[in-house]
Amino acid sequence: MASKPQRLFVEQRLETLGEIELDQAQAHYLITVLRCKAGEGVLLFNGEDGEWRGSLAALAKKKARVKLIEQTRPQAKGPDLHYLFAPLKRARLDYMAQKATEMGASVLCPVITRRTIAERVNLERLRANAIEAAEQCGILRIPEIRKPESLDDLLAAWDPARLLVFADEGAEVTSPLAARAGDKPGQLAILIGPEGGFEDEERSLLRKQPFVRIISLGPRLLRADTAAVAALTLANAVLGDWK
Repeated sequence: MASKPQRLFVEQRLETLGEIELDQAQAHYLITVLRCKAGEGVLLFNGEDGEWRGSLAALAKKKARVKLIEQTRPQAKGPDLHYLFAPLKRARLDYMAQKATEMGASVLCPVITRRTIAERVNLERLRANAIEAAEQCGILRIPEIRKPESLDDLLAAWDPARLLVFADEGAEVTSPLAARAGDKPGQLAILIGPEGGFEDEERSLLRKQPFVRIISLGPRLLRADTAAVAALTLANAVLGDWK
């Protein structure tokens, strides 16, 4: 049985009968690791022009070109869903970026809180993990990666048209579905705090904002990377594109 064609994210525009030169890392992976040959098929996407089927047209030691043949899927817009998170340690941050991408996040934004442990974020690594997740799970876009900002600055510049869902273990309504029942789909953001949780002053500040909604993620305390998956699942099921 023939293997599935490799999917690759590229920066270039994709159009009929065009040719794309892959970067050195992609060429090395196809030629040296996968041992692909000229004429083999690949799938390309760039987050704007849908997914395209192509054929490896020219291979060299560190170079590979793809001849585009046809569009296999039109571009999907996806949910307008921002994921805001207190940075985690390296391996768990990698996992979080991958899962948030798979769950349809359109923006990944690190937020510095008072209890944030890892304040320095490698944005290139964050983007690389998002790209890898998109390539593997079949989605057609990668999230925008934003620079870290403090919680205070984030809230001060917030667009009130975007609903900010804040996961808080102290939420009065313990059922997350009941807490979101009255909201309508639209611009949405999810905020997950640091491992030690938000300080009381931060929680109070969040609760005062008219654009903030409080949810519980159930009766158990979740690790931050687990909370990311739980909160994004809830957002997609209640307010996102799973409805």
